[in-house]
Amino acid sequence: MIEKILTGSVPEIRAYVKENREEIFTDKENCLEILRMDKRKSVQALAEYLECEYLKKEAEIQRVKALYDHDLSYEKVVCGVDEVGRGPLAGPIVAAAVILKPDSALENLILGINDSKKLSKKRREELDVLIREKALAYGIYEMSNLDIDRLGISYCNHEVFRGSIRSLSIIPELVLSDGYKVKDYAGANISLVKGDTLSASIACASIIAKVHRDRLMERLSAYYPDYGFDHNAGYASPDHIEALKRKGATPVHRMSFIRNFVTEE
Repeated sequence: MIEKILTGSVPEIRAYVKENREEIFTDKENCLEILRMDKRKSVQALAEYLECEYLKKEAEIQRVKALYDHDLSYEKVVCGVDEVGRGPLAGPIVAAAVILKPDSALENLILGINDSKKLSKKRREELDVLIREKALAYGIYEMSNLDIDRLGISYCNHEVFRGSIRSLSIIPELVLSDGYKVKDYAGANISLVKGDTLSASIACASIIAKVHRDRLMERLSAYYPDYGFDHNAGYASPDHIEALKRKGATPVHRMSFIRNFVTEE
């Protein structure tokens, strides 16, 4: 590793540093010193880049560790639940439940987890893979637009919570929910305001629920291309509204939501 830094051209050193940051961080002080002693200003600048990247990583480790430690503080088997799709005009409502390993050691942390809305699509999909790999258990449950029209969005909202918990392979001792308690849930339940910024398991549930629903809406877009489901996920975007007015509803639209929307118009 040191030889690569000592003997390479500037483009080679730059490429090596950016591709091998984690390896370099294991011997950070030595590597930074070598870069700083190089007579080339562009190589010296790489030392500052690495220092900044290292500090960002350390801050992220501490942020995510705090989310894990929050869940560990209950000293129970904790499950986080979150939902996505309460407000769209089309498609299902989806909830996910996640139980993480009861340990905040670095190797168990899933760095980057956060409120799914704060993450890019690419990052959510990357984290979705990691969460499914590292979680002790996870469950996903959805209710269709027909369920929503028949039973109402409030009932379906709580039922997808309950359904995602039921689908877990491990029975949780405590459920943490984002924003409000799970209605008619028989077990212990604590609601957390902005829970996906406080609890690791809620943040993970937020991510896999959104990835699952977004992918489902992208598939539906192939059948109904005029409505923009691949980019609006069924929400009331201008192109979605225009398509509704021009072509009418599809079998995946929530008729109760469309009537309310048209009335408001």
